[in-house]
Amino acid sequence: MYTAVNGIYEDGNLILTENPPITGKSKVVVLFLGEQDETPRLEPSKGVKLGSLAGQYTIPDNFNDPLDDLREYM
Repeated sequence: MYTAVNGIYEDGNLILTENPPITGKSKVVVLFLGEQDETPRLEPSKGVKLGSLAGQYTIPDNFNDPLDDLREYM
């Protein structure tokens, strides 16, 4: 059974911030999550530039009109 317990590691000491549900001897795995104030670095994406397709396509005036194929369902 795996159980997660929060704690803080500082200067070689591990201080648990909550009581574990196990009272006997048990193997443990310690996972270091990193610094609290660390923010991920976002790289700018090289996608499509907004407005780059302006004037290159047109939408017909009857775009929102019902389709003839679906008239029998309406």
